[in-house]
Amino acid sequence: MEIRTDAESTSFSSSLIAAVSYGIASMAMVFINKAVLMQYAHSMTLLTLQQLVTTLLIHFGRKMGYTRARGVDLATAKQLLPVSFFYNANVAFALASLKGVNIPMYIAIKRLTPLAVLIAGCFMGKGRPTTQVTLSVILTAAGVLIAALGDFSFDLFGYSMAFISVFFQTMYLVLVEKSGAENGLSSVEIMFYNSFLSLPFLMFLIIATGEFPYSLSVLFAKVRLLTLFFGSKLILRYHVLNVGIFCLLI
Repeated sequence: MEIRTDAESTSFSSSLIAAVSYGIASMAMVFINKAVLMQYAHSMTLLTLQQLVTTLLIHFGRKMGYTRARGVDLATAKQLLPVSFFYNANVAFALASLKGVNIPMYIAIKRLTPLAVLIAGCFMGKGRPTTQVTLSVILTAAGVLIAALGDFSFDLFGYSMAFISVFFQTMYLVLVEKSGAENGLSSVEIMFYNSFLSLPFLMFLIIATGEFPYSLSVLFAKVRLLTLFFGSKLILRYHVLNVGIFCLLI
């Protein structure tokens, strides 16, 4: 009886840590994305660079033995093309919505995703969820509607982008669950395929829209300014330290 109690306590602690960690990471991601987009508006270039870095990190991590992700399989890649499309569409519309929607409303709208997943699951024959789950999701959706009615900085474009992002995120989650179960893929492998398959489309998109190469020149300029700013801070602190040491010696 005591062993069972200890196991339940450990499971509860692990679940609580996972929930808190997810909440912190999710909130930090939204605030960081909003801050970046306020200074750098080329969201598609950011998405392309993100996918490129993710692909390289997982690839070299597999080569160096840090992850057990398998290499690219052509048949699996063809099956995961829709997953990659919905993932990138979700991220692209989410970044676009952050340009016009304030952070509290963005978070509130994205909380509609569980309701959308619940409805999609019912249509796909996953079975009816429990009453407790249904009421929780409906209550969350009602809270979103109340918050939207009190949003005085209503931005139609931003709201539209956010709702479209919810739709694509729902389709992505449904397809990931299905493809992951059928192909036995891990989350790291699905992330690798998402990033790898999206690169050609994203690169074509930023070139066709004229965002590239101007967006890269702006990015390099901002990175250079940031480097100079932090460099000047370090130099200033170095001189202050030297003055302090000189005063102490005197």
